[in-house]
Amino acid sequence: MLFMKLKELTDLLNVELGVEEFEGIDISLNGLQVGDKTLEVKKIAFAVDACQSTIEKAVSNSCDLLIVHHGLFWGKPLSITGTHYKRIKTLLDNNVGLYACHLPLDASSTYGNNISIAKALELKDVKKFGWYHSKQIGFSGRLKEVLSAKEIVDKLGIKNENIRILPFGKDRIETVGIISGGAPYEVNDALKEGLDAYVTGECAHEVYHTCEEGKINMICLGHYSSETFGVKTVKVFLEDRGFTTVFVDVPTNL
Repeated sequence: MLFMKLKELTDLLNVELGVEEFEGIDISLNGLQVGDKTLEVKKIAFAVDACQSTIEKAVSNSCDLLIVHHGLFWGKPLSITGTHYKRIKTLLDNNVGLYACHLPLDASSTYGNNISIAKALELKDVKKFGWYHSKQIGFSGRLKEVLSAKEIVDKLGIKNENIRILPFGKDRIETVGIISGGAPYEVNDALKEGLDAYVTGECAHEVYHTCEEGKINMICLGHYSSETFGVKTVKVFLEDRGFTTVFVDVPTNL
């Protein structure tokens, strides 16, 4: 079992995930949000959201650190009361650190949500795709074999009952663009590139006719489901370095 000081570990993650590249762009406070930097980290929990359920499960699993995609601090002062107070108090009372990584974990070409989805789909000719505040955060490519929209979902192993497919493109899909989470409007980037399908998390009423008239398939996996990929990839990275880890699954079906 590997032991590492919290500061040393979070410094490593900041470099590996390219956190500095998104300073001034991402409203998330990326990096260590709660924790004693001298803490020895032995066991790490991974989750999409820093909600009370994931924090309590990190505690019950005797974890020293919780690594999430959606943290507790989002660009403005927030009073430590109510549910925010309870979450932070639970972390502090149990000496559990909290590390968050938002857009850098979408965009990472090694550990990110989007590249991990691309790898799960076995895309070829992968390249960066989709712009957000002057940064390309998604990936596109060509499927190893042509698939239907449903077969793409099945290949990703997602069971979310609220998956939405806008089936307005080809029945057999060859090229795909990917941006996880809440990025429905970036289907326009997929249309500009002439892709057969666009994979994201959330759907939006406003893009329905855009997809229909543009003759493109839009596959909405659910915000939560599309953003489990990145934290799971970081989980494997730290497992390979000798840490004991656990993934805390608290799906929202949204």
